[in-house]
Amino acid sequence: MKKTSHKNQRVNGEVQRELSRIISMEIKDPRINPMTSVTDVIVTPDLKYCKAFISVLGDKESAKDTLAGLVSATGYIRRELARSINLRNTPELTFVMDNSIEYGIEMSRKIDEVLGEKE
Repeated sequence: MKKTSHKNQRVNGEVQRELSRIISMEIKDPRINPMTSVTDVIVTPDLKYCKAFISVLGDKESAKDTLAGLVSATGYIRRELARSINLRNTPELTFVMDNSIEYGIEMSRKIDEVLGEKE
C-alpha cells in the first residue's frame, strides 16, 4: 500500500475540517443527527474522489436516517466545499458509516466482563 504524501495528508485534514463545519453548521436537514461527526477523510491523490467516514451518536435508525440525509445533500455539501477550499478539483463525495467507535465500546465491555469473571 502506498504511503500518503504530506500534501495529501494536509488536504485530507482540511477537507475533514470543512466537512465537519458544513455538516454541523450549515445543513438544516432534520434527518441528520446533531451528534454527527466526520471521523476520517480519504481524498485520492488526483483530488477526484473523497470517502468521508461518518460516526453518529445514537441508535441504528438515526444513523441510517443521517446517512440518507447526507447522501441527499451531497451536491450542496460539495458546492460549499468548493467555495471554502481552493483545490484544483472538488472531489466527488462518498459517505461511509464508521462503526469503529461502537465496536471499540463493545470490545471494552467484553474485556471488562471477562476481567470481572476472573476476579
